[in-house]
Amino acid sequence: MFAFSVRRVAQAVLVMFVISFIGFAIKYAVGDPVRDLVGISVSVEEREKVREQLGLNDPFVVQWARFLQKAMQGDLGMSYFFKRPATDVILKKAPATLELVICSSFIVILVSIPVGIFAAVRPNSWLSRFLMGASIVGVSIPVFLTAIVLIYIFAVELHWLPSYGRGETQMLWGVWDSGLATADGLQHLILPSIALSSIMLPLFIRLIRAEMKEVLETEYIKYARAKGIAPWRVLIVHAFKNTLLPVITVGGVQLGTMIAFTVLTETVFQWQGMGFVFLEAVERGDTSLLVAYLVFVGAVFVVVNTVVDIVYGLVNPMVRIASRS
Repeated sequence: MFAFSVRRVAQAVLVMFVISFIGFAIKYAVGDPVRDLVGISVSVEEREKVREQLGLNDPFVVQWARFLQKAMQGDLGMSYFFKRPATDVILKKAPATLELVICSSFIVILVSIPVGIFAAVRPNSWLSRFLMGASIVGVSIPVFLTAIVLIYIFAVELHWLPSYGRGETQMLWGVWDSGLATADGLQHLILPSIALSSIMLPLFIRLIRAEMKEVLETEYIKYARAKGIAPWRVLIVHAFKNTLLPVITVGGVQLGTMIAFTVLTETVFQWQGMGFVFLEAVERGDTSLLVAYLVFVGAVFVVVNTVVDIVYGLVNPMVRIASRS
């Protein structure tokens, strides 16, 4: 298991090298940092002086090595618009995005597991057919359209929930500006979380249903039923436990996808998270902030998938054997 974990960590480090290279290539090719820093009224000689001081005249490989060295220390450059380190800007907005993703993940877990199990146990019931049809519709509808419909129904027509912003927040532990600690923040979190969860919810319902149906046809499930074990115990302890392996794998990948899809959700709800800042960086040509976002999200994606691989190896020893062979 140790060798398996070391290989996964080494692969993660290699992927981060590739992400840093792509991110710096974008920063190197797009925009002019000197123009963004000094404006258009500065003479050409002064611009060249600033360019030399910043090391922008060095070869690409030298600049990338310098960028990589600073990135390993947490320095991803200065935001041209905010005039602050890009890492600080990203970390300040990270709690909003992470809270949105975590709450959406809880919705996906709490809804997809019972619905998927029910659809597998009662595949011919009218409710099961309705849920499967609704899941197909859910996969087909883009997240921004779901968000607009939710705003129209629950905010515009019914006036039940707020339609934009994070609401009242409270600082936790001195570092986490959270909306989970206030009633107003929780109300503002409901609609964005439902909209974001609509991306993955139909996928997980169908995945759990398919895996559960396959497991229920196996011999050991038939043997457990023949022994007279309680039906709920057969479903939860014996059947559902063996459907978790593919669900864990897909869940790790889709968690990174949800972080990426927060760009659309945060834009519709004016949610001040990393995705909203990313769009602002694109509009303003703030390449340092844009690259910092790409590297940060890439790092989260790589870390999550590495942890999922290691957990999957702990749960299923066959993965380690196949990797070794």
